[in-house]
Amino acid sequence: MNKRVQTGSGLATAAAFHIENIYPSVDGGRYPVKRIVGEAVEVWADVFRNGHEVTVAVLLWKRDNEPEWHRQPMRHDGNDRWTASFIPRDLGRHHYAIEAWTDEFATWRRDFERKRDAGLDVSLDALEGASLLTRAHEAKPDAAVVIIQKCEDFLQNGDPAPLLSPLLANAMAESQHRVGLTLSRPHPLMIDRPIARNGAWYEMIPRSQGTIPGQHGTFSDCIARVPEIAALGFDVIYLTPIHPIGKANRKGRNNALVAAPDDPGSMYAIGSADGGHDAVHPELGTLENFRGFVTACKLHGMEVALDFAVQCSPDHPWLREHPEWFRKRPDGSMRFAENPPKKYEDIVNPDFDAPSAPALWAGLRDVILFWVTQGVRIFRIDNPHTKPFPFWEWLIAEVQERHPDTIFLAEAFTRPKLMKGLAKLGFTQSYTYFTWRTYKGEIEEYLRELTDYPEREYYRPNFFVNTPDILPYHLQGGEPWMFKSRVALAATLSSTYGIYSGFELLEHEPIPGKEEYINSEKYEIKVRDWNKPGNIKDYIRLLNEARRSNPALQQTEKLRFVGIEDPNVIGFLKESIDGSNVVAIAIALSADTRDVWFPIGDAEIGPPGHRQKVAAVENIMTGERYAIEWGGLRLQIDPARDPAILLRCLA
Repeated sequence: MNKRVQTGSGLATAAAFHIENIYPSVDGGRYPVKRIVGEAVEVWADVFRNGHEVTVAVLLWKRDNEPEWHRQPMRHDGNDRWTASFIPRDLGRHHYAIEAWTDEFATWRRDFERKRDAGLDVSLDALEGASLLTRAHEAKPDAAVVIIQKCEDFLQNGDPAPLLSPLLANAMAESQHRVGLTLSRPHPLMIDRPIARNGAWYEMIPRSQGTIPGQHGTFSDCIARVPEIAALGFDVIYLTPIHPIGKANRKGRNNALVAAPDDPGSMYAIGSADGGHDAVHPELGTLENFRGFVTACKLHGMEVALDFAVQCSPDHPWLREHPEWFRKRPDGSMRFAENPPKKYEDIVNPDFDAPSAPALWAGLRDVILFWVTQGVRIFRIDNPHTKPFPFWEWLIAEVQERHPDTIFLAEAFTRPKLMKGLAKLGFTQSYTYFTWRTYKGEIEEYLRELTDYPEREYYRPNFFVNTPDILPYHLQGGEPWMFKSRVALAATLSSTYGIYSGFELLEHEPIPGKEEYINSEKYEIKVRDWNKPGNIKDYIRLLNEARRSNPALQQTEKLRFVGIEDPNVIGFLKESIDGSNVVAIAIALSADTRDVWFPIGDAEIGPPGHRQKVAAVENIMTGERYAIEWGGLRLQIDPARDPAILLRCLA
């Protein structure tokens, strides 16, 4: 929307300028565009008005708590398209807008020169130009000196030359009345730190990190695993809920309705006499022990992500302290959670429609803020699509206003528009359907959707290859090439990806006919040999090393698929934000050896204005180099050894 002006009669009239098609924008500026701190934000817009007057357009931006706008002149790019960029230096919520007005003096100067060059009498036009100088206002001292001097020079001898001085043009540009001044609607912008866009996640269940069968793991056991996970190249260790687990209706192994005396229960049944969402399970240790884990991760260059599940065991202190936050059935019993036909007898959900909902909102916000004080800045939100959208928009804004470096991952495997809606309203990252995209055509189609406009402006995909809840059918055969292919796809197609522990050991035993692990550690404690023969830890390490050494793999948007004719090999090019790094990748989608032609085509490398054709490639894993001939190169892929070939492009 354009700013309205008031006429003398008090009637509202439309603004002089139309400011349209602002880019980037999400739903016309309703939701924030997402960018990374320190990187240029390119802004375009169509700016025009009636007539032929000279237009001035300026890009405005500021952090939400700043009193004044920063300003950057926009450049006319043809056909009323204007463009400019700025570099945000601070994390947090920003706004940007576009301001336009008519430059009266520049319009006079242009028309005067046209008339003079055509041989017309311009004596009256010169006087009109001089009169514009008398209407200059609020000029800075240097500009005022120029305006006064040039006006006097003209009045002394009537020579219009002083009025055409470039110095005067610059002085008037900043000093004259801004005719038709129009301000666009401010557009929101969220500036995040780099890990919001790029990172490798390792998900683990803390109680299963011990070394003695049947014995509950502790935070000390988790700390012992930190060096190994860091050596694999992961950036984030994500912990499933670490809170006390209720005993009422506790689930047994494999989700059995009745638990054995030694069954630990599901960690998602949060809350017991030992505390709720702001406490840790006693068998894991203490809050001090948890902070020690956070510190250990930090010392190894990693961060901790915590699961935030808005649900409670029937034993949760909130049911006693705040019964008004929960819904009861007609017989007075508490309504347990369900997603028919699934039932979750060991948990109950808060009632977001209750009259006491504002207090509930505040309580949940305070849980997040509590863990922030413990050193956590990343939260994976469990099933956010089952809670009200206004709640999440409010909670995320509340937390990020205080701690703008906080990151929220939406774990929502649901309808596409619902998932995108969560991303728009503030979630930093989102789970995706990658887990179920297996064929070449559907992978390409899905990535084009995620990298197209406007999705790329707000939807940051996190490609998890598996989760405690999901063992995809394609992994259930336990074939090493398939595990390698899937993690290579995740790690190279998306700048953020994750694995759930056990993937590196090729764990693949399902509940027959289902995409779920049998003997799931959601309901029992597991002890693993993390160096089990046949593991693919070294392969994952090499992938993460390739990601760290190639900025092209640290972003998702600049992705282009290439036309490999083989339906069982997918090929694509990725380019870094600044254009200095380009990677060509081919990944096999079947187990047999493939010989394919990889067309590099017109691919270029280098920053804008200094682009060069790709002339050769270097295998990132082996260091071998190959010249590009006839616009591409021939590749042989042996999935039994490595289903993926990663090539760094060279000029």
